[in-house]
Amino acid sequence: MIINSARFAISNSTHKKCPDENRHEYAFIGRSNVGKSSLINMLTGQTKLAKTSSTPGKTLLINHFLINDDWYIVDLPGYGFALRGKEQREQLEKMIRGYILNRRQMTNLFVLIDSRHAPMKIDLDFFDWLGENGIPFSIVFTKLDKLGNDAGRRNVRKYLDRLLESWEELPPVFLTSSEDKRGREEILDYIAQLNNLPVEE
Repeated sequence: MIINSARFAISNSTHKKCPDENRHEYAFIGRSNVGKSSLINMLTGQTKLAKTSSTPGKTLLINHFLINDDWYIVDLPGYGFALRGKEQREQLEKMIRGYILNRRQMTNLFVLIDSRHAPMKIDLDFFDWLGENGIPFSIVFTKLDKLGNDAGRRNVRKYLDRLLESWEELPPVFLTSSEDKRGREEILDYIAQLNNLPVEE
């Protein structure tokens, strides 16, 4: 797939105010500082579409980006807000869950995992929650450039083996790097396939 245009459309604090259109939406989520904004910028070929920061947890709203005037990338707040107060954590969790559970236009949720880290309970619990609620999702391992090819693949394999302890079948898995654009074509090709399906009514 070729990205001809990508532009910011709207930010919202609730799924109820998101665009009322029959366009496919592909949402991206992960723990804070997993490289979500960098990945979105890499996929769209723009350097400043999604705001990146060295400070975790900068995305606090549901951000829609219109791609090729046809479909949306949705940048969701990260989960696991260790540095935030209880009230704000609860507000963000309510926002995320509201979007994921109620947004009919969400065709797929891309869950980002830092390839350098071993499986964490917060991620495993999130995967289980998605499975229990029948949410279509994929796993995107990020920052593969930070590891050698063999080390990166070993880390990913260990992670997937851990998931297979409780999952009979794994969702699609993508290996990426925002630095060397690894995985870009694979993710965009997958989105192109899903774009051929009708938006859920």
